[in-house]
Amino acid sequence: MTTTVPATVPALSTQDQFLGHPKGLYVCFLTEMWERFAFYGMKALLFLYLTKHHLFTDTNGYLLLGTYAGLAYALPLLGGLLADRYLGMRKAVVFGGILLVLGQLGMAYTGHAASGTVGNAVPDGFAVQIMYASLALIGVGVGFLKPNISTIVGRLYSDTDPRRDSGFTIFYMGINVGAWLSSIIVGYIGIEFGWGYGFGLSGVMMALGLVQFVLGRRHLHGQAEPADPALLKAPLFAGISREWAIYLGGMVMVVAVWQVLQTRIDLGPLSALAGGHEVTLTEVIAVILGAALYVWFARLLLSGISARDKGRMIMLMMLITVSALFWGLYEQTYGPWVAMADRTMDLTTFGITWNGPQTTNFGALFVIMLAPVFAWLWPRLDKLGLNPSYPGKFAWGLVFCGLAFGILAFSAANPGADGKVSLWWMILAYFVLVLGEMVLSPIGLSAVTSLSIPRAVGMMMGAWFLFSAFGEIIAGRLGTWAAIPPEASVADALATYADVFTKMMWIGLAAGALLFLATPLLKRLTRE
Repeated sequence: MTTTVPATVPALSTQDQFLGHPKGLYVCFLTEMWERFAFYGMKALLFLYLTKHHLFTDTNGYLLLGTYAGLAYALPLLGGLLADRYLGMRKAVVFGGILLVLGQLGMAYTGHAASGTVGNAVPDGFAVQIMYASLALIGVGVGFLKPNISTIVGRLYSDTDPRRDSGFTIFYMGINVGAWLSSIIVGYIGIEFGWGYGFGLSGVMMALGLVQFVLGRRHLHGQAEPADPALLKAPLFAGISREWAIYLGGMVMVVAVWQVLQTRIDLGPLSALAGGHEVTLTEVIAVILGAALYVWFARLLLSGISARDKGRMIMLMMLITVSALFWGLYEQTYGPWVAMADRTMDLTTFGITWNGPQTTNFGALFVIMLAPVFAWLWPRLDKLGLNPSYPGKFAWGLVFCGLAFGILAFSAANPGADGKVSLWWMILAYFVLVLGEMVLSPIGLSAVTSLSIPRAVGMMMGAWFLFSAFGEIIAGRLGTWAAIPPEASVADALATYADVFTKMMWIGLAAGALLFLATPLLKRLTRE
């Protein structure tokens, strides 16, 4: 979601700065850090919680994980739009934060463990519904908070402020610090002391982040307030103001998401497209939205834009489409990768024994370590005339992603003497995977602003985030390939992971190779 930075940003006194940046930056930093702490900590536990506590099948666990994450990445489009037009960023962040706290604390209620066996389990129906409702609260909460906390950071600086890029770098580090800490801490608490304690800790830390945001309001200097306060307060219907109508609409959205998360559709003869399974309502919605977006894009190409702009937009749309496949593979880290670590790995290194959810910390850790390296690398390659084009970088991203799965496939096919896989293989896989993330994820945002024609940049940025959501949904469906029955031995599980990860390796490598082949053509399309 893009917004226009105010033409005038108030000059800040040295008393309202810290380490050369507005104090409001650190208010946003801590808010986003604890929000990501809560989000990723819960996500690291979710698959194992579903399959071990409520005895979901692997297939249903992977699909719910993808559906929930997809909605959480799609809803920020709506939250950003409402904040831009009516609510203002500060109010949107507070409302989203409240929903997040309620959702995380709701997840802390786990009820009693399901009885029976996987596939024939008798779960605690009330606890399962509380879980669905809590996931809906978190998804809608992310929708209101995530796009707007980033927008506030941008509004603290003028367009020409030389500190702007470094400010966003600091803010970006908050995201990854939160994700890294949560994987270690929430993963440990959830496994060692109980699922509810892990989820509850996420809620408590989100609450602390929200409190400090509210207390730090003065450091935002009015840059996050509603565009038209009078319009926001004016009655909309039945004496209810537009502001409260938005809040009520948000709660209606929670109810809608609550139902969407647990709705499946039988496609009949078309069920083969989903591997013989019913599809989720989210997958159906994603197909409709994707088709609508391509229709809009086709109409845009026919609207009389120049041949060069048309070529640039075609390149951009291809990159956005490719990104969904990348994220569909990348997000296996919270599904099959966690399952593989929990079920088949020797998780002891340097005398420390990790657990499955804690292994997700390596992704965030490598992002923290490699982000400065790549920030240094691109300008150097550019000076040498070796800086890859946008399609070239995306192709490398897919290749690295495929190689990461190849590493895990090899390790699964060649376990140690004890029949298990060393954690070092997963650490290496994460390192290679994050190399792919570094050459694709931040580059994608740059490509949207660089390649899009001005009148479509907002829509194309929305498409970028929407296809990230599609990637999460794809991840859930691809994850079902790795479903194994509960009675499977370690050897059987490893055989499944070796086969599935080999397929995913070839998907990544083949997609990367095709994009390399298409790169010269795409580059020609952008020339005069």
